[in-house]
Amino acid sequence: MSDTIPVTVLTGFLGSGKTTLLNRLLARPELADTAVVVNELGEIGIDHHLIREVSGESVVLLRSGCVCCSVRGDMVTALRDLFLKRVRGEIPDYRRLMIETTGLAEPAPILHTLVSDPLLGARYRLDGIVTTVDAVNAPTQLDRHPEAVRQIAVADRLVLTKTDLAAREAIDRTRARMTALNPAAPVIVARHGEADPETLLEVGLFTGDGRPPDVARWLAEDAYGHHHHHHHDELVASFVVTFDQPLPWEPFVAALESLIAAHGEAVLRVKGLLNVRGEDVPLAIHGVQHVFHPPAALPAWPDADRRSRIVFITRGLDRAVVEAALSPRAIGRTYQKPSPPPSGGRGLGEGGAEAPDRVPVAPPPHPDPLPLEGERE
Repeated sequence: MSDTIPVTVLTGFLGSGKTTLLNRLLARPELADTAVVVNELGEIGIDHHLIREVSGESVVLLRSGCVCCSVRGDMVTALRDLFLKRVRGEIPDYRRLMIETTGLAEPAPILHTLVSDPLLGARYRLDGIVTTVDAVNAPTQLDRHPEAVRQIAVADRLVLTKTDLAAREAIDRTRARMTALNPAAPVIVARHGEADPETLLEVGLFTGDGRPPDVARWLAEDAYGHHHHHHHDELVASFVVTFDQPLPWEPFVAALESLIAAHGEAVLRVKGLLNVRGEDVPLAIHGVQHVFHPPAALPAWPDADRRSRIVFITRGLDRAVVEAALSPRAIGRTYQKPSPPPSGGRGLGEGGAEAPDRVPVAPPPHPDPLPLEGERE
């Protein structure tokens, strides 16, 4: 995983400060080798002082060395074209990708693009989701717009903006509400749009420097289960489901697939560390709404605890429903042995837009990247 390009998804509700934060980040030397994908250059308002030259309609080279690419159509095509420009030497050799969403968008479709396309999935990996939250308008937005709630619930990092315009009591209430919606995501306060890149990058399970995965930081299971939700967010719940005995992999996946098929929109985020029967090392699973990444086998257990632990953030879905769906009886009842994947292919559910709700069942190492047309050997 360390040889793939990490992807940071920047999201947040309309007017929450994504543009300001992104412009400040692009000016920092730490992001000099970063490619940025936005929906429209005109919409995001990249600071003209940052622009150095234009190489075609959709790609802008910034003074810091970043590459900014606008997407007017298909995200898959845009990401493939950007990678090919990198291979051909037409743009700098970027080593990180940031994708900015529109204010009303949710990250799940972008993650599905990365997971479902085998060519992109072999080259990119999700590092984290960063959500900006407006300290002034967040209370109203969260009350009126469910997508604003979901943007916070699925985040790995939360950036609180416009704190210079809000009263201290209002800031404290907003921050408490953010923590109730997503207990494990650190809240970073942006001062006049500035945030330390080190707090926003390299937040995923795997890092680019080959360090062992920091499972405790990534799973953050101790953060869940002890928060009282604001009454407007009472439908959002966060909890950890544990299993004392090793799990039979394929029956468990069948049960999880049934849960997602029945309640996919209500399951906002899933992170898990699994003890799979017959395996010596743990398996990490990770999903956002109906999109699940291929499972990753970790080098070793992080501690002596060998229980399987799965963190859920849900909206309108009770913990009891999840526990019943993943009970030993349900696992045995829902299991039907799947057909083996085609020779040389990816495991069931590890791609293919026709089955976005399927959970990947095969935990083999990531396959070698398939060559893009025009890519150098």
